[in-house]
Amino acid sequence: MSVRLAAMMLFLASVPALAGQPRVAIIIDDLGYQLEAGRRAIELPGPVTFAVLPGTPRGADLAEWAHRRGKEVLLHLPLQANATDPDNEPIGIDLDMNREALASTFDTALSSVPYVIGVNGHRGSLLTRHPGHMLWLMQEIRARNGLFFVDSYTTVHSVALQMATEAGVSAVRRDVFLDPDQSPETVMRQFERMKRLARKRGVVVAIGHPYESTLKFLEAELPKLGEEGIELVTISELIE
Repeated sequence: MSVRLAAMMLFLASVPALAGQPRVAIIIDDLGYQLEAGRRAIELPGPVTFAVLPGTPRGADLAEWAHRRGKEVLLHLPLQANATDPDNEPIGIDLDMNREALASTFDTALSSVPYVIGVNGHRGSLLTRHPGHMLWLMQEIRARNGLFFVDSYTTVHSVALQMATEAGVSAVRRDVFLDPDQSPETVMRQFERMKRLARKRGVVVAIGHPYESTLKFLEAELPKLGEEGIELVTISELIE
């Protein structure tokens, strides 16, 4: 068989996967403070993924709640957002940490949230642009076999995916924020954008928050995705 023919056969074999049903993974961030909103989010229909802030009063309980309902749990790891960023979260990684402090903080964060299968960043528009700290973080993630990383992509200067590749960590990047503000009109507009991108690209990662407007919209609209030819999947399915 010629090289050209073999290449053509390989391309044709890949077409069904490329032309298959569009898939979206939706992550709800910032769980850990509000029990009622967190539980309501976890009851959303379908395989929505939940990112839990470490060290928060309700974080461990909500992770347990999500796991019992067959939902995937991420560690929503606070990363420094800017040079004057106040330390508002119980546990987080800052740019002034050395290698040992970062590793210790990551261990503490991870131990505070049960059933974690991956990590995504909370804020982080400063830290995610620094290769050194991001490589340290990816090496810590890599040391826990099976963990992956989702770049929330709060800055276009993020080097998270590049550092994940260098460290051998499976990773994906957020494509759409469902609720950059809490207005119902914004949530609807961003949800439609998510669907358009899914049909165009095949796969999309979207992130939302446990806001009243977001939860109310998703409760009504998630069951309709299948009818529109779009499959809602877990984040781990896209990683794989």
